[in-house]
Amino acid sequence: MALNRLYLENFTVFKKLDLDFSKGINVLIGDNGTGKTHIMKLLYSACQAARAQETSISFPQKIVGVFKPDNMALHRLVKRRAGNANAVINVSSAECVLSLSFYSKYKKNINVTGERSWEKQLKNLISTFIPAKEILSHSRNLIQAIEKGNVDFDDTYKDIISAASVDVSRGPGREKEKRYLKILQSITSGTVTVANEKFYLKPGNQSKLEFPLVAEGVRKIALLWQLIKNGTLERGTVLFWDEPEANINPSNISTIAKILLALQSDGVQIFVATHDYFLPKYIEVYKNKSNDVMFHSLYFDESKNVQCESQPEFDLLQNNKIIAESIRLYKEEVKKVLE
Repeated sequence: MALNRLYLENFTVFKKLDLDFSKGINVLIGDNGTGKTHIMKLLYSACQAARAQETSISFPQKIVGVFKPDNMALHRLVKRRAGNANAVINVSSAECVLSLSFYSKYKKNINVTGERSWEKQLKNLISTFIPAKEILSHSRNLIQAIEKGNVDFDDTYKDIISAASVDVSRGPGREKEKRYLKILQSITSGTVTVANEKFYLKPGNQSKLEFPLVAEGVRKIALLWQLIKNGTLERGTVLFWDEPEANINPSNISTIAKILLALQSDGVQIFVATHDYFLPKYIEVYKNKSNDVMFHSLYFDESKNVQCESQPEFDLLQNNKIIAESIRLYKEEVKKVLE
């Protein structure tokens, strides 16, 4: 069920992009504005569209829901340029292709092809998008407020609250659950419970703590544990995680890398977008021959168009701003020492 290719023309920041994915972990790096989150939101929308018969939400509708353009108008997602343009999106799995085209000029001229085959082949696909900002501490009545238009959050926030609230009777086998819990408890020192639409962290035998009283970095790790425990992340599912390192103590980044590699070994396809040096580097260091990992570097070319370079090793990327900045900092340190 893995997503294996994305082709774009004139979509948001992309003039043209043709990108192949690993069936395991895909690490997206690049400057702000190069479209890392856009790629993940688009792929997430395609995954969610596979359940259109269940949710009654089509591919174009989900794209609008996660991108939130003005007036919820799909045509506003066409890349801004002089004159009119036609946006093209092709998302591929091994079995089928879901395609969408729409125009900057014509609001209603939207064409979708391959949706029936997509829904048939991927109808059981479960996908999860973890936004950069932690949201469970604000979960009470938030979904209702979003649906009523009282607050303005994109669909990824509403969806993650729903995913984390799933009945915990689902989930991995007890031994697998213990393995993940042992790793994650080194950071959270507890497990997640849900009561009255509110999330709590229960540290061992102590009384439960309201999520707002827990450090945001710990809340993010606790969310990951909750998704593993309730079966949202299991074989054949897809995880999208935007900036996993945000508000996480640097000493815990290695644990995040180990969890992602373990999930990939258990059959979860993973997409992460990051500005961090340590996360992709730890993934590179910890991965073994059984792990399928690809690093994708998005960058602006001389014409200010977004391009992408993909390599199986982080250090092989030629357009790697993260490593380039690390080298620049090292040179500045050496320069200061020699002054």
